Amino acid sequence: MSNKVVITGFNIISSLGLNADENWNNLVNGKSGVSRITLFDPSQLQTQIAAQVPDSFESLSQELIKKRQARQMTRVTRMAYICTKDLVNKENIDFESFDKSRCAVILGVVNTGNSSVEKGTNAKNRIIKGMNNAMPAWISMEYKLLGPSYTISTACASSAYAIAAGYDLIKNGKADLVIAGGADSIINPEEIEGFNELFALSIENKKPEKASKPFSKNRDGFVIGEGAGIMILESEASAKARNAKIYVELAGYGLTSEAYNIMAPMADGEGMAQTIETALKHAGIQKNKIDYISAHGTSTTLNDSFEVKAIKKVFGENAKSIPVSSQKSMIGHTVGAAGVIEGIITIQSILNQSLTPTVNLDDPDPELDLDFVPNQSRKHKIKVALSNSFAFGGHNATLVFRKAD
Repeated sequence: MSNKVVITGFNIISSLGLNADENWNNLVNGKSGVSRITLFDPSQLQTQIAAQVPDSFESLSQELIKKRQARQMTRVTRMAYICTKDLVNKENIDFESFDKSRCAVILGVVNTGNSSVEKGTNAKNRIIKGMNNAMPAWISMEYKLLGPSYTISTACASSAYAIAAGYDLIKNGKADLVIAGGADSIINPEEIEGFNELFALSIENKKPEKASKPFSKNRDGFVIGEGAGIMILESEASAKARNAKIYVELAGYGLTSEAYNIMAPMADGEGMAQTIETALKHAGIQKNKIDYISAHGTSTTLNDSFEVKAIKKVFGENAKSIPVSSQKSMIGHTVGAAGVIEGIITIQSILNQSLTPTVNLDDPDPELDLDFVPNQSRKHKIKVALSNSFAFGGHNATLVFRKAD
């Protein structure tokens, strides 16, 4: 009996839409979701832009969540909950036909977004809204799932780590299905001010849509994004038994710790390269079989430079023939949700045999000379693709996706 891990569903909420299809269409058209912040008045901050989820999210929230429940959830928790609920409905997943003790929920969560801009927080709901485990708890309760339910927090690699943990549960025979992913928003004054102090954020406020420019010579920091992403991981045997649509195979992953610096990556991308090598070995895939890399691609000076060095270190002369692009150029950095959202876009790239572009690449950094799919999407044959997530604290992850048989 096969215990391959396959993806039988996925969904995204981001600045470019409230479902995966809407996001994909906007991404391949090179649309930017970055604009001036409207969640609060940002005029006193150095950075006044972000990639916000559309306001129409609130009406969707009212439609899908009971009022009493909604009052106990932050806006970020509602994103995770709605993203999951919409996905389960779309894929017609009937959890009554599963052994619910073998269905798990693992989410990457940095925080629940219970910040100064969160509305409706009071003494009655403050604890529940702030619980780091609230997202998987609400999802497990919605479907009465009795398997493991927990969060993983490894900064902007959190949801990639959650997907890896889900892979292990299925591969080790401990689960049939895992809801994996994450949600995040740090669009609030305190965190923007903190990142400004670290000189990590773009301050290109006059042209928000041009601010996130990975691999560009004049890149000046990342742009904060927000949103949620959910994948359904399932054993191939379970998926076939219920005649589910199999989108792709999750062939393997690499997780490493750089143990180097709380903020900066290892010199020359050494830690990033080790992560990619580990992922390839775990998936049993030769380097010459990689057709596309979804970069972490933050638009910061160090990350972009070292990620390119890492790719060259791993793939040698072949590196320049592998397309590499960054969706953060359009949706910003979704922090805890980045791993899953960008992983899903990588899956969509395989399904559509098409590459999302790196927009705003008008003035390339001459030292970064890979094929970054500049400014326009492109048709491309993809059988195997990588999705990178490299986080503060040296928490690195690379996911390996393969076209379904």
